[in-house]
Amino acid sequence: ALKSSSHVSLPQVSVLERQVIDFLGYQWAPILTNFLHIIVVILGLFGTIQFRPKYVTGYAAWLVIWMTWNVFIICFYLEVGDLSRVSKHCFPHSHQRISAAHVQK
Repeated sequence: ALKSSSHVSLPQVSVLERQVIDFLGYQWAPILTNFLHIIVVILGLFGTIQFRPKYVTGYAAWLVIWMTWNVFIICFYLEVGDLSRVSKHCFPHSHQRISAAHVQK
C-alpha cells in the first residue's frame, strides 16, 4: 500500500511564497499593509471591548499613521504642491512645452 505524505517541506513553502510574490509584483507591499491594518483594527476593537488601554492607545497611534499615509498618497496622485509622479530631477524640462522654434534649432 502507498502511504500519502501530507507534510510540506520548507523548500516547497519557499517556492510557493516566491511564486505568490512574483505574481503580485509591486503590489505585495500594499497588500501586506492592508493585512496589517486589518489586524490592528481587530486588536483595537478587542481593546475597546475588553477595556485594555494599551490596545486602544496602539490603535489610536496606528490610526494617525494610517490617515497621514492616506493623505500623502491622495496629495501625491493629485500632484499637490511639489509632489509629482514625474521626477523633475530626471526630466528637468518635462513641465515646459516644446515650441516649434525649439524643434527647428
